Amino acid sequence: MAFKPLHDRVLVRRVESDEKTAGGLIIPDSAKEKPAEGEIVACGEGARKDSGELIAMAVKAGDKVLFGKWSGTEVTVDGEELLIMKESDILGIIS
Repeated sequence: MAFKPLHDRVLVRRVESDEKTAGGLIIPDSAKEKPAEGEIVACGEGARKDSGELIAMAVKAGDKVLFGKWSGTEVTVDGEELLIMKESDILGIIS
């Protein structure tokens, strides 16, 4: 991939949501919400303190994460729709 986020930003690939409800109803594409779960594709180096010291990232490539519904900016990289967001927009890591 020819894209590397800077500072405390991450590149996230959304995880596709289920096409059926728990009751077995099929959800049409027009009624689906965009998932708030994804996989980290790439990470920046981390933020910097005022002193210039690097603050390491808490996430790494390959982590499955949960993020806010309206978080990030949608971009297309190598024909794939991805999200760029700050590490602070990530709510948690899914194990």
